Amino acid sequence: MTEVNINVTEIMEALPHRYPFLLVDRVIDIAEDEITAIKNVTINEEFFQGHFPQYPVMPGVLIMEALAQAAGVLELSKPENKGKLVFYAGMDNVKYKKQVTPGDKLVLHAKFIKRRGPIAVVEAEATVDGKLAAKGTLTFALGR
Repeated sequence: MTEVNINVTEIMEALPHRYPFLLVDRVIDIAEDEITAIKNVTINEEFFQGHFPQYPVMPGVLIMEALAQAAGVLELSKPENKGKLVFYAGMDNVKYKKQVTPGDKLVLHAKFIKRRGPIAVVEAEATVDGKLAAKGTLTFALGR
């Protein structure tokens, strides 16, 4: 992989997501079919208002969404996919191993392992301080 420093402004050029649903802050490594990105988790995230105010924990499904968005940055940054959208088509073998809380730096790693036409399968994992927080297999459909 190649070390890069892609900031949130450049990420928004690839992804259609915006506040409060943009869950990738920076891309730090990228290759043809692999990406590593960062989500800095802060107490200012809207979901912490209800999950849970007395014990804020990032919802696991949003960790998986952050992983999907990281993979989306990679896919939608390719010239042939400019202007297209990537749709979530499934999650398999998802495991949550560590709670993610305000102040954590969530490292998102996604690797495309299979492609067939507009469908792609990605192995993804999120870590905090080198410890596995979540992992799973994500399926995407390239559309529009």
